[in-house]
Amino acid sequence: MKRNWKRMVLLTVSAAACSCGGKVVTKSTQVPVAKRPVAKEATQEELLDQYNAFARGLQSINATLELKPTAGTKYSGVINEYHEVKAFLLASRPYNVRMIGQVPVVGKTVFDMSSDAQTFEVSIPSKNKFLTGPVTLERQSSKPIENLRPQHLLDAVLWPEIRKEEIVLLEEFNDENARYYVLTVLRGGYKTEILRKIWFDRADLRVARLESFGPKGALLSDVHYRNWQPVAPGSATEYPMQIAIERPHDEYKLDLTISKISLNEALTAEQFKLDPPPGAEIVHVGEGSEEKRP
Repeated sequence: MKRNWKRMVLLTVSAAACSCGGKVVTKSTQVPVAKRPVAKEATQEELLDQYNAFARGLQSINATLELKPTAGTKYSGVINEYHEVKAFLLASRPYNVRMIGQVPVVGKTVFDMSSDAQTFEVSIPSKNKFLTGPVTLERQSSKPIENLRPQHLLDAVLWPEIRKEEIVLLEEFNDENARYYVLTVLRGGYKTEILRKIWFDRADLRVARLESFGPKGALLSDVHYRNWQPVAPGSATEYPMQIAIERPHDEYKLDLTISKISLNEALTAEQFKLDPPPGAEIVHVGEGSEEKRP
């Protein structure tokens, strides 16, 4: 009976094909060879070596860029889009970062912020305020744009190296637009959790996305990289000239478009030093109530 059932199925399919003139394909589209996407092959070891070579070779960044912030999400109920500002970004391993934002053309400073391994500082001249606090601060502001911290930029522009002792998994991800390799880096300890996901576009094997996770799988940062270009005419070193940073729990996004960049310059501690402007209200941001002093 089982054999007879299989024969009936085959006969039914054949009959359906014959009733359509022997054709079951409803539409056939020929993709020109020039437009067929390429999916390059690479092993896990090759991807690890490529990523670490780039991360290890990148020690500092000095960039000029256009910055467009967006604060809030559909979940918070309000989305605020801000005007683009011209920004100057300095970043140096292991922990130093500074960004100055100015109104285009006029050149008036909108913000100046800096951080190191322990402390972040943010100067807001329009409000005559100077905020300072620990980089480990996790308290969320009711105004998402106030969650912006300079240290959030650091891992996005200076990638952390994958250490030999870290466990790494490789997978493929495919959709109708592109194909990717994804390296998943695990956090060790008493409980294994995802630490980071690194996405490689198989069209060129460049890094296209970097996700960072906190405890319990919380997505802290989701960064997309586009438009890889030589950092200078004739240079073999490339860097993504468009970077989109999303901080889901902090409820803000930053779109960075780099117009000028220099890598591995010798940057001094003085370039990252940020002092309170004369007469500014100093706000110590901490886990408890904020302490203010003139």
